[in-house]
Order: sequence, then structure tokens, then C-alpha cells
Amino acid sequence: MKVLYVTTISGTINAFLVPHIQALLDQGHEVDIACNITSPIKEQLLERGCKIFNIEFQRSPLTKKNYMAYKKLKRLIQTGEFDLVHTHTPVASLLTRLACRNMSNIKVLYTAHGFHFFKGAPFKNFLIYHTMERISAKYTDAIITINQEDYVLANKFKLKNTNSVHKTHGVGIDLNKFSSIDINEKINLRKEYGYKSTDFILFYAAEMNSNKHQDLLINAVYILKNKIANIKLLLAGNGPLKDKYEEQAEKLGIQENVQFLGFRKDISQLLKISDIAVASSRREGLPVNIMEAMATGLPAVVTNCRGQRDLVNNGENGFVVGVDDYEGFANSIEKLYNSEELRAVYGENSIEKVKLYSLENVLDELKSVYSIYMNNE
Repeated sequence: MKVLYVTTISGTINAFLVPHIQALLDQGHEVDIACNITSPIKEQLLERGCKIFNIEFQRSPLTKKNYMAYKKLKRLIQTGEFDLVHTHTPVASLLTRLACRNMSNIKVLYTAHGFHFFKGAPFKNFLIYHTMERISAKYTDAIITINQEDYVLANKFKLKNTNSVHKTHGVGIDLNKFSSIDINEKINLRKEYGYKSTDFILFYAAEMNSNKHQDLLINAVYILKNKIANIKLLLAGNGPLKDKYEEQAEKLGIQENVQFLGFRKDISQLLKISDIAVASSRREGLPVNIMEAMATGLPAVVTNCRGQRDLVNNGENGFVVGVDDYEGFANSIEKLYNSEELRAVYGENSIEKVKLYSLENVLDELKSVYSIYMNNE
């Protein structure tokens, strides 16, 4: 079969979807890609014959440029002889499903990586994005969701057919890239990074923005600095609020306890020297950073938002606290600090739970979904 993968920007393909496309190629299918090429598509897809079509989608659904993108995409689909179109990301998926609405010979699948009208979202998100999803659902053969909240929401839409909402365990994580290490290896690795064996290290890798909400973590460390003298919060990532967060730490007098690492390529190593994974997001789809921490055998303290509560079961492999509850966040960290046994149990539970989210398992789940629509022409 001939398949078209569509995303708003090429970065989504490179970051998450290369193994999915390779799996289809391995099965003998032909796969082309349509997206706004903001960065070069990875070479391994080009080497395997994937054709890349530059469709200049814009992230804002209201810009006029998306009308030109829609026309260009529609021409491509009309002439491309595709059997199945698999679309990702909200704007590209709206335009794709509208473009395919009168093409009964094409199956259209849509993966929702996190609806923008989540619980607690601004009303304008509901007004714009819920309307987009409701309208385009009737032109959709199947919706694939990656968390429980979105699965429930998607089942409220009227799709082409009943029972056509599916749930997979995310985009898949390569568990071979992450593993736990014993105490001696951790101590030696910490020496390489300039940390003491007695440091209590919290780790979070995320863009510095209001959604990722790192200020909550900084406030939690401020509460704990006199209870856990050796506490260290390592924040990997850049972003528009980095300077503000650095000023916050300095004003609170905890600049020695909070370290801003910038963009890093050694996340797997930084996780290995850490004691706890933390995450303070207001909104997620299904966060890869938490899955990576789980695969490393870390317990986690996370805010109670969609996606994070799918991965962390309160009292099983970590703690889930309110999105703005920095005191509760600090208390949860302190509980784990005070019990090495609890950290070990939660860490083992993380390793076991994350197996469901392995790349191997997710590819099997996607293969099962594809088989329904590829055989139902």
C-alpha cells in the first residue's frame, strides 16, 4: 500500500515518527511525507525512498497561509494515489482531513498527541480546537490517542464509523538507550560530572516556558533547602523563561541548589546520576522525559496533568500532586529522600511499568491498528 504521513513541521517526524515509518517500509509499504520542512528530514528515510513534499503549514490555525497549504496538500493527495493517510498534529490534521473529505478510496487515520482542549485549558482553546476536532472527526476513519483523557474525549466525537477510536502507549521509547546502574557506578559517574555521592539530585529535562512551569520546582527546593542541605535540582533545557527562572533562584538564595544546564545531549547519563525525576508541567500528551526516567529506574514526582498521571501512579512508582501545589511537591520529595527503600521500590515499579511504552510494543499496537484499515478498502 501507499501511505502518506502528514505533520505540521518536519521536526515532529524526526523526533517521534521515524521508527513508525521504518516499520511500514519494513512491511513492504511505500511511504511519503508531507510537512513544513523547517529542518531536514532524517537521512535514513530519504535513503529508503521516502519522497518529501514541502507543505508550508503554519502552527496557528487562523493564518491565511494555511489556505495555500490546504490547496497544495489537496493536489498532492488527489494525484498521489495514496491508499492511506496518517496525519499528526492539530493544524495539519485538520487540513488533511478536510482535503480528504470526498475521497472515499482513501483511509484517514489521525494520531492525537495531546488535544489542546484538555481539562483546565483556556476557553479559547476549547472554542478553537474542540471545534476543529469535532468538524474534522466526521472525515476520519480512526483516531489514535496516547493517553486516557484524550481517549475518553475522542470517543465523544462522531467519526465515519463506530468503535474507531484506539489507544496506544505513546510513540514508543527505545529501552535499550536507558538503564539503571548500581551504586558504585553511580558514584563514579557523579565524580565525572562533579557531584558528591551524598548529593540528593532531582532532574527535569524540558523547555523553559510557562507550561513546563519550572518555577514550581524552584519553590519546592526553597522549602526543602534547610531540610535537605545537599539537594540539587538539575534543569536541562533552554527557553523564553530561562532568565526569569535563574533570577528566581538567585532571589531565593538557592542558586547553589538549582543548576541550569541548557540544552544537553547526555540526558541518559544525567538520569543515571539522579535520585528522583521531577516534572511540573501544566499540560502534556504523554511525556517522553518521564518515560526515559522510568526506564532508568527512577521514582518520579509529577504534577497532576494529562499524560503524567498516565505514567505515574500515586504511591506506586512516585507521587502525583496538584499543578500549583509546591508545598505538596516538596513534601513528596521529602518522603522519598527519607526512605531509600521507598525509592528502590518505586524505581523497580517504574522499570516494570515503562515496558508497556517500549518502542517494540507501540509498533505492535500500531501494526494492529493499521491492519484494520489496510484490509478494509
